[in-house]
Amino acid sequence: MRFLALLPIAFLAASCAEPKSYYVLNPEGPPPSGGGMTVGVGPVSLAGYLDRPNLVFQEGGNRMNVSDSNRWAGDLEENIARVTATNLGRRLGTGNVRVYPWGSDSELRYQVSLDIRQMHGQADGTALLDAAWRVYSLPDRRMITSKSWSGSEDQHGDGYDAMAAAESRLLARLATEIAATLK
Repeated sequence: MRFLALLPIAFLAASCAEPKSYYVLNPEGPPPSGGGMTVGVGPVSLAGYLDRPNLVFQEGGNRMNVSDSNRWAGDLEENIARVTATNLGRRLGTGNVRVYPWGSDSELRYQVSLDIRQMHGQADGTALLDAAWRVYSLPDRRMITSKSWSGSEDQHGDGYDAMAAAESRLLARLATEIAATLK
């Protein structure tokens, strides 16, 4: 009987919950015109604080805010890999970029793996991306280079939509750095 009495309160609380918003990262630049070198992107690894569906914002110092109502639409590792692959293809002028996992290494000339160490908005209105990346020649899996890259980007506005857009621009800048190694 108590359960039935509490049921309307539970429905009322659920209806008052803050609505959820979902965000994706997007590539930049014109699409490539055709074939070209074959590149695989992945795997992508995330810092532990990013391995969640929620967007993360640094409020100050060492304090992070994990948003309950603002989330990534889908898997963040996959979204980063897809956007990086598209950005690389556009910078290298190739439509032959694949996302990990792919069928066979023999289909590819290079593999780019990413380690995303930081990726969040900051209280000063900027977004931050800190990543390490490695390029391997395939199919012999010989490492060609291993580098770190860090950048910040003005969010051009408040809110999580501006933060996701700034992170997209940062991934485009990272792809430009990686593409310079592959050219």
